[in-house]
Amino acid sequence: MPMITDIIILAAGKGTRMQSALPKVLHPLAGQPMLAHVIAAADSLTNAKKIIVTGHGAAQVEEAMANTNSTFVQQTEQLGTAHAVQMAVPHLREEATVLILYGDVPLITPATIAKMLSAVSDSTIGLLTIDLDDPMGYGRILRNSQGKIESIIEQKDASPEQLKITEINTGVLALGARELMSWLPLINNSNAQGEYYLTDLIALARAHGYSISSINPSSAAEVEGVNNRVQLSHLERAYQLQQANTLMLSGTSLADPSRFDQRGNLSAGTDNFIDVNCVFEGDVKIGSNVRIGPNCHISHSIIGDGVEIKSNTVIESSSIGNHAVLGPFARIRPGTQLGQNTKVGNFVETKKAVVGDGSKINHLSYIGDAELGEKVNVGAGTITCNYDGVNKHKTNIGDGAFIGSNSTLVAPVTIGAQGFVGAGSTLTQNIPAHTLGVSRAKQRNIEGWKRPTKKEK
Repeated sequence: MPMITDIIILAAGKGTRMQSALPKVLHPLAGQPMLAHVIAAADSLTNAKKIIVTGHGAAQVEEAMANTNSTFVQQTEQLGTAHAVQMAVPHLREEATVLILYGDVPLITPATIAKMLSAVSDSTIGLLTIDLDDPMGYGRILRNSQGKIESIIEQKDASPEQLKITEINTGVLALGARELMSWLPLINNSNAQGEYYLTDLIALARAHGYSISSINPSSAAEVEGVNNRVQLSHLERAYQLQQANTLMLSGTSLADPSRFDQRGNLSAGTDNFIDVNCVFEGDVKIGSNVRIGPNCHISHSIIGDGVEIKSNTVIESSSIGNHAVLGPFARIRPGTQLGQNTKVGNFVETKKAVVGDGSKINHLSYIGDAELGEKVNVGAGTITCNYDGVNKHKTNIGDGAFIGSNSTLVAPVTIGAQGFVGAGSTLTQNIPAHTLGVSRAKQRNIEGWKRPTKKEK
């Protein structure tokens, strides 16, 4: 039979050292709350029940995680980790294996979770431990002469000799629900902190004849907790380096992996190059042979093969066709669909614009709520006036049309195929196919005109 798993995630701490009104577990890492990362790892288990223990800022935490299919319980008094787990006990299934995770330890991986659960048996519980060069602040693992784990001693309760131990407790453990329910009431608060330590479960398990199976994570970053913003920044960089390495191993080159940020799901083909300080948010898909210049921001978009994105370009919720060229300093707003071999140049903004293959918008233009055919040429300074103060209206431009510089297209308006708009025109009427449209004041030259001069004071 498949294992029945209940996962308790402790997320009640105030996080005083974060110096923030925001609950600690909601501080973002890679664009998502730390707690969301833990939940995502827990969701790697099919049909596992998630019980989140909240406390400080409970309403905020529960609202932020409302769509995670979790059960919430509150620890109204902060009396220690064992007390927090006790709050979750009424929601446990007796036949379940229980895994205890932490909302401020965000980088635990599904692989480590699987190893933890596989260590549990009728006579064994699983404990996640790691050796650290600097174990300061962590509880130490106490082993007997045979090398078996006997108990955990917290930093503040440890002797000078025990403080020399480098193997530490991460707090992550797995055991049977029946055992947890039986042993929790036996824990007391006779310690330096006056709290009910979950770590006391280890000594209780040994006293009841259970062995402790120690599991090691793949990296220290997996088990690092966050108590302040400095530690959060360290984990951010550790996480980003993991993402960068994965991307490079799949066939994309990064100018500097330490200046790369992925805040969501990024998939890419091969032989791509990404320059420094680029940020990818949400779901982004990149084809092959793509070049992305420095300081670009791409979110929720699809980038085709052979695309060149020049520096300081922003792309949001859009699709970019093969071999398009964008930027520098282009802004591609939601709903834009650029065809193949299109060009959107410097200081051009598009929004809900469908641009046909081979069309060009090279300079200083705004194209919104518009549909452009193939091989359209839009001159510098062109604006589609899509908003009348109440409603949005659409501009349609046919294949092969030419829009002269500094033109204002007042929507709704249609320019037929091969239509031509004279530079400096303000159009309020349709232009038929193969027709020139011009709308500008007649030029006057005034002879003998004298330039203004400054008045003497």
